[in-house]
Amino acid sequence: MNNAEPFVKSNGKTATANARRARPRAPGDTEEPTISEPADIITTIAASLRRERERAGLSLAELARRARLAKSTLSQLESGAGNPSVETLWALSLALEVPFSRLVEPPLPDVHVIRAEEAAYTRSEEAPYRVALLSPCPPGARRDVYRVLAEPGAARVTTTPHQAGVREHVVLCTGRALVGPLDAAVELGPGDYAAYPGDIPHLFRALEAGTAAVMVIEHR
Repeated sequence: MNNAEPFVKSNGKTATANARRARPRAPGDTEEPTISEPADIITTIAASLRRERERAGLSLAELARRARLAKSTLSQLESGAGNPSVETLWALSLALEVPFSRLVEPPLPDVHVIRAEEAAYTRSEEAPYRVALLSPCPPGARRDVYRVLAEPGAARVTTTPHQAGVREHVVLCTGRALVGPLDAAVELGPGDYAAYPGDIPHLFRALEAGTAAVMVIEHR
């Protein structure tokens, strides 16, 4: 597990999972992203992990084995004392056979607004890459919507694919990026769209500073 806290917010304050305060961005707010201590998000993850593990009828030891985590790590996460990275949460969602969003998001209100500075990001351990879940998969739907922020450097490579049949859809907003399957990645510029299988190894690599994208993960 990464010792650096992965959940960040662009104004440096504690981020909440459901962005209850829909307030405008303060003029001249140019603070760089910092690491915060998002108690609400950690509490949500802890409760979600316990709920989904018990629903699946798995012990702590068995879920840890399936996710290739230490039992002590999983115990810390369920107690709200852990500090999960993107990779850890993906491994747990795969082991539990649930969408990533089910582990990180509480139920949403009818009108849901997330201001740009209020998004709660999870930081990759492997690359200059952060992702914020904007819209989780609600009952009856089979998709999650994310905002991705990335900088040039190592690629974010998903070597442990998502569930069978998953597809990723990417619309690049700013910058340039290489995205897609490892053997068939394509370069995208602002406004470009790409879709590719998410159940095989794939990557996202920023080619310019300030690269941002919207990603939809479609579950089938």
